[in-house]
Amino acid sequence: MNSSSSPDTKPTAEQALQGKALRDWRRQQRDALLQRRLQAGGPLRRMWNKAIEPELRKLLSDPAGTVFGMYWPFKAEFAIRPLMRELHNRGDCPALPHVVEPRQPLEFLRWYPGVEMVREVYGIPVPKDSEAVIPQVLVIPLVGFDAAGYRLGYGGGFYDRTIAALRQRPLLIGVGYELSRLETIYPQPHDIAMDYIVTEAGVSDCR
Repeated sequence: MNSSSSPDTKPTAEQALQGKALRDWRRQQRDALLQRRLQAGGPLRRMWNKAIEPELRKLLSDPAGTVFGMYWPFKAEFAIRPLMRELHNRGDCPALPHVVEPRQPLEFLRWYPGVEMVREVYGIPVPKDSEAVIPQVLVIPLVGFDAAGYRLGYGGGFYDRTIAALRQRPLLIGVGYELSRLETIYPQPHDIAMDYIVTEAGVSDCR
């Protein structure tokens, strides 16, 4: 991996003020971090997932009936589907994001075991003809993150727009691996920090 794509390469403070320089840097970090996550391999990721699952479960101990915005794992993200099933079985409402239009907030559709799924943007499955719900808690996968709780996503800006559009701000929980940690993502006014970040190293309270 050359230095231009290394997650440790970052712009100077002056460059960070320039929109294009920052966009280019974020794209380089995103590509490098995704490659690093995929190259970690299944056995190592399964070990990390085993450490993450109980910590995340503690944060999801809300009263029955809570609506949880979740995600369908993509590109070696934390395997959250067993927890989705647990939430459903205890009477909660897990839901999955649906892209309505580009550059628009996401819609969350109720998920339950056996619901018919159809592939959408990036080939990610979403529930078909399922009820739209408003999440009270959002569990968001992290491509990258920093100690202040700001996340680096896939670049579409969907989650930032969704959170900003919700009448009541949900609890925000980011989930990722320590290999995705950055010194900073150089947050901009539209970036929204997570309340908690969960990795194989534990839970960080970013509030």
